[in-house]
Amino acid sequence: MPKLAAFPKAFMTALCKDGRMTVAQWIELAADLEVDGLEWYAGFLEMDDESNWSTFRSMVEDTGKVIPMMCCSPDFTHPDQSFRETEIAKQKRWIDMTHTLGGGYCRVLSGQRRPELSVDQGVSLAADCIEACLPYAAERNITLILENHYKDDFWLYPEFAQKMDVFCKLVDRIDHPNFGVNYDPSNTYLAGEDPIELLKRVSDRVVTMHASDRYLAEGTIEDLRNEEGGAEGYAKRLRHGEIGKGLNDYDAIFSELKSKGFDNWISIEDGVDGMDQLRRSVAFLKAKIAQHWPT
Repeated sequence: MPKLAAFPKAFMTALCKDGRMTVAQWIELAADLEVDGLEWYAGFLEMDDESNWSTFRSMVEDTGKVIPMMCCSPDFTHPDQSFRETEIAKQKRWIDMTHTLGGGYCRVLSGQRRPELSVDQGVSLAADCIEACLPYAAERNITLILENHYKDDFWLYPEFAQKMDVFCKLVDRIDHPNFGVNYDPSNTYLAGEDPIELLKRVSDRVVTMHASDRYLAEGTIEDLRNEEGGAEGYAKRLRHGEIGKGLNDYDAIFSELKSKGFDNWISIEDGVDGMDQLRRSVAFLKAKIAQHWPT
């Protein structure tokens, strides 16, 4: 049966930018959530100090949870080789961070969708960088997970491999036992595409999942796509919502994953309207998991 983790989506600025929340406070806040783990983010301010890594692992494990997954955002599509080499070095440090925290999965991305890049150029740059990190990950028993991403909170441009065809082209390019897909159904809507179609194209490569639900506060998906190209962070039309009340069809998603033998971590990106919302999302997912993976 898949296991649930939680990600502090509502507290990213507080944990990563202004320090209004400490990691210890997040761990305490999440202690009573009925989940098995906490997905980590490499950009928590306190993660700069490597001496904190083992401490945070112990704090999480003292609550009966583990840290299975690392969320980080390498930018592998920059045209400058020295920039990409720096990003590879960052990714290797994040792999070390994941290993020290006791996790088994570390996210990779393609990079930003810079206007001057062709599809073939971007795929080649991203694949080469990911492949450069894979031996290092394998030595530490870490699987690198490529997410069909929309946009890192702190990037200018959206994800290079946001579109389904580009994402699948990059996935198909990399063949390694320590590489897989982190599937996020909500992000597919931001590309104006069908999340179930994407899932069926990559479901045999999915090893982890992000669970969320999205809705448009105003306008249409087409409006969103027209305005997304130059704003830092997420477009304002988009909202995270309570899981089970948005656009995603979790019965279809879980049916497809179950058919491929998926039995791994699902991390919840939710709670932007408070911890009670996050608890309701946990309850919804636990019920759906029990329905699709009956014991």
